[in-house]
Amino acid sequence: MSIKTLTDLTGLKAENVEELAQIGITDVAGLKEALSDEAKVKEVIKNLSGVGPKTVESWKEALSDEAPKAEKPKAAAPKEVEVVDEEPATEVFEGGYVVKAKPELSKETTDALAVRAIISGRRPAFKRQEWFRYSKLGEKWRKPKGIHSKMKRQLKRRPPMVDIGFRGPVSVRGLHPSGFEEVLVYNVDGLENIDPKVQAVRIGGTVGTKKRIAIEDRAAELGIRVLNRMV
Repeated sequence: MSIKTLTDLTGLKAENVEELAQIGITDVAGLKEALSDEAKVKEVIKNLSGVGPKTVESWKEALSDEAPKAEKPKAAAPKEVEVVDEEPATEVFEGGYVVKAKPELSKETTDALAVRAIISGRRPAFKRQEWFRYSKLGEKWRKPKGIHSKMKRQLKRRPPMVDIGFRGPVSVRGLHPSGFEEVLVYNVDGLENIDPKVQAVRIGGTVGTKKRIAIEDRAAELGIRVLNRMV
């Protein structure tokens, strides 16, 4: 909105116009010049009733927006570039993300993995009988025993027990969440019989750093995915 008169400013009333005239400000240009001087700003706030520093700041912003904006120079027309048929270059970014290898899975295996994920999401946490009563028992699952065990008899309001119905599909049982079959290796020779299409390796926990680096380098050459890489 263009500001042509003093009353166009937010918070400036007709009585304020008369108060501005008493200190020598009669138009928008005069007010804009006065707001650029700190001494004049203090005088305006002092003489105008119902006007504070925040209102004056809003006037400054409104009047500064009225300044004519410089026209941007027009962009030059793009030059015609001769197209040469070449093979597309592959950009390699230092420290860029490298996509991890994916297994070649059948539709049945993919569907079974999806079903397993759903079942795992709704499977309850199986805890030991009276784990909440005695801290020395811990939460690790143990089958409840005893002829008086209410949990064993599956009475109401008792924790759930491990049951065969909570298991996932047999066809994908033991597979990594990515779908790979895990193979544990301890040296470079263990990579020779690995099928990178369906198998991935996990380096043993007792393998040292020097041998681990050698295994990872050799796996990269063979295109084998390492599930527990150092980096």
